[in-house]
Amino acid sequence: MPARAAAIRRVLPQATLVVDHFHLVQLANQTLTEVRRRVTVTHRGRKGNREWELRNRLTRSAARMRGEHVDALLDELSNLPRVIGAPITVAWNAKEDLLDLLATARTRPDREQVRDLLYRFYRRCADAGLPELQRLATTVETWWPEILAFLHTGITNVGSEGTNRVIKTIARDAYGFRNPGNQRLRTRCATTRRARGHLDAR
Repeated sequence: MPARAAAIRRVLPQATLVVDHFHLVQLANQTLTEVRRRVTVTHRGRKGNREWELRNRLTRSAARMRGEHVDALLDELSNLPRVIGAPITVAWNAKEDLLDLLATARTRPDREQVRDLLYRFYRRCADAGLPELQRLATTVETWWPEILAFLHTGITNVGSEGTNRVIKTIARDAYGFRNPGNQRLRTRCATTRRARGHLDAR
């Protein structure tokens, strides 16, 4: 990303760079997963435990969950040994703080609203004392002008990111096939409906 940003600034010095929320959410979930894995290995050293079973629910946005499901998740975390449940809960809250900030995109947030949400995120990361959250906060601080540009413009390349992910999945499924044309046809079928009526490998 730094190399790509530097190239864009060199070729298009007047362009406004935007950090897409897709990558920030991905980074926040990765950070939460790293915290969960570290405390699990440190204090249990094995899989098959409750925090491992909660891994998919932890990376789901609370805004897309029913209130009782969020409460149940937090109850599950509070019932874990404190040395395990407390760091995971803090990391989950920091992830949700960042998602709350990103959710203001396209809503015309005022300066005070953005400031308060950003401060809450930074404060949570600073108070946690977790290296993973400190690294996440540093990344957000480094790219804050580009993140703020996203909040103001709402510009995103999530559509192309989704298509690219489908193409990579198809390529993995077709690994070892000897006919590249078939792989191209499979990719076109998966990524667009308009191409299905006149498929051509060329």
